[in-house]
Amino acid sequence: MYDVILKNSRILDGTCSPWFRGAVGVRDGKIARIGKLPDGAKAREVIDVQDKFLCPGFIDSHTHSDFVLLREPDALSKLKQGVTTQVIGQCGFSPAPVKTGKIKLLDSYMGFIKAGVEPRWNWRSFGEWLDVLDSLDLGTHVAGMFGHGTIRIDVMGFDDRIPTAGEMKEMKSLVRESMREGAFGMTSGLAYPPGMYSSREELLEITSVLSEFDGLYATHMVNESNDIIQCVKDTIENAGRNNIRAQISHHKVSGEKNWGRIKETLELIGEARRNGIDIAADQYPYTATSTTLRSILPPWVSEGGLSRTIERLEDKDMRARIKEEILAPDADWWENQLENCGGPENAVLLYTPETPDYQGKSLLEISGITGKDFLDTAFDIIIQNRGCDTACYFEVSEEDVRYAMRSPLVMIASDSIPPAPGARCHPRANGTFPRVLGKYVREEGILSLEQAVWKMSGFPASRLGLRNKGLIRTGMDADLVVFDHQEVSDGADYNHPDRDPEGILYVFVHGEKVLDRGTYTHRTPGKVIRRS
Repeated sequence: MYDVILKNSRILDGTCSPWFRGAVGVRDGKIARIGKLPDGAKAREVIDVQDKFLCPGFIDSHTHSDFVLLREPDALSKLKQGVTTQVIGQCGFSPAPVKTGKIKLLDSYMGFIKAGVEPRWNWRSFGEWLDVLDSLDLGTHVAGMFGHGTIRIDVMGFDDRIPTAGEMKEMKSLVRESMREGAFGMTSGLAYPPGMYSSREELLEITSVLSEFDGLYATHMVNESNDIIQCVKDTIENAGRNNIRAQISHHKVSGEKNWGRIKETLELIGEARRNGIDIAADQYPYTATSTTLRSILPPWVSEGGLSRTIERLEDKDMRARIKEEILAPDADWWENQLENCGGPENAVLLYTPETPDYQGKSLLEISGITGKDFLDTAFDIIIQNRGCDTACYFEVSEEDVRYAMRSPLVMIASDSIPPAPGARCHPRANGTFPRVLGKYVREEGILSLEQAVWKMSGFPASRLGLRNKGLIRTGMDADLVVFDHQEVSDGADYNHPDRDPEGILYVFVHGEKVLDRGTYTHRTPGKVIRRS
């Protein structure tokens, strides 16, 4: 007796192999049978898929869902896309490990990805953080990474300096402790403070600990625009010297003058792999980035943490100096998002809880409302919202998106920053995976169905070491998606980022049906996955 039989399916098994017709029998949360089932096979539920496509549940290997899970553990926006596993702790941001005395610093650091949640901070170690998540009624499975930025704050605060020998020893100890407690690896956010204050030598030494555990190192590089070639080379060097697996997060090339250099970066990654270095990348299928408005500031402005940043922005003389540096012709020595997007007309505010009327408007439009220049307007917004702000920056070429998507070295991931109640978000939070299947497979033919599903299931599973997920194979976890290839599409766009996708018919997590013909069943079979 099976729990569920999905019959008359076109099966995409997650390996990039051609689809085939057959049935899948599920028992006790596992895939028990594939292909032709024995005559008279019975199940508690039989679903006639009617020649629609059946594939492994999608794995979103790069999300910022850390805090929103505390408010919305069902992760419905992910389930509606067919996502059954998500990986948190990205870009150097993770809620743990944290000392009691550093909670305030870390809380302000994480402000723009908190989605309006005010956490209890009833954990300290990474393992205790996973325990908190494990106590929730999760809709998806959750795997965790820990952030280099978080560890640096825990040991050094927001100091822009080289760590002492004792501080380095403590940071490496936190890496070991977090890996032993179930983390899949470490992420870095080198374009953000305090990650941007780290030297190559510091990163090399800290990431060397990952080799003891075969942990993954995923990096938001210090620069994705003018200095991207060197940054890719640095990441390759780190992976090679430490013999670790590396992942370039949300790989793209920002700034119009740099468009087309994605060919160079992917050639470097391919050459590294041919030389025996284990490196790959992920991408989201959009031309706008999304991050905090503070990313327009020179790095020194953020030293000391958010409170010091605000003090500097409130000081008349300091403000004048900051404006001068941002507007200087050579204001490209840091990842200046205003330069990358071409100006304030291409920077759109998404989440500004203390100034909600600004949400959905460009910095240029808001400047017209305030009667101030766009930089004074931006600085005032940062002060008023005390770091809890997000913005979209339109700075990536659609041709580069397509070129990266064709590469067998690049998987799909959302980089989603969830919205606070009533706030806007980037459409990638609600549309990433259906968008690939609809726009880039059916409409544009950039990928085949087999390639797309592999980039969203088998590829991230193997990259993360999720040995029981990502494939339709006997004995694997029954995380499954049924979709209508003719109907699947992303409903979300920049004007309506909260719209639901279409064409995702059924979703199973651990063998339990959580989406039934597009309707949520209120089952919560998700689990926290710890690296074993």
